[in-house]
Amino acid sequence: MMYSEKVMDHFTNPRNVGEIEDASGIGEVGNAKCGDIMKIFLKIEDGIITDAKFNTFGCGAAIATSSMATELIKGKPIEEALKLSNKAVVEALDGLPPVKLHCSVLAEEGVKMALQDYYNKRGEEMPEEYRPRCDGDCSGCGV
Repeated sequence: MMYSEKVMDHFTNPRNVGEIEDASGIGEVGNAKCGDIMKIFLKIEDGIITDAKFNTFGCGAAIATSSMATELIKGKPIEEALKLSNKAVVEALDGLPPVKLHCSVLAEEGVKMALQDYYNKRGEEMPEEYRPRCDGDCSGCGV
């Protein structure tokens, strides 16, 4: 299985690892099939994601996609982060082997879960078309 240089770089030198103490939103997703668990923390001020950190327990692709996802949304308005797709994460990493594509779905869903948490904490409704498609447990989703 061949990984791109970008995947290897984000795996060996992941960006934004850690936790945000007073996070505006926290998303946690896991895939029971492969054992990957991802937790993403967002700091949001005036509708802008000012910081994003993650902790991921999993394979190199799971760590690389988490790292890239945080890089793609940092400094962006919530509206832009809501549109983050696993396809965008994979493209930014110059591709992933087909057997590892589920890792990029975890990254997308983790960000969406964190944004859902942010909306919930504010007592607001998240736009329906961007709501997470899952409850964070991917064991039955077949991705």
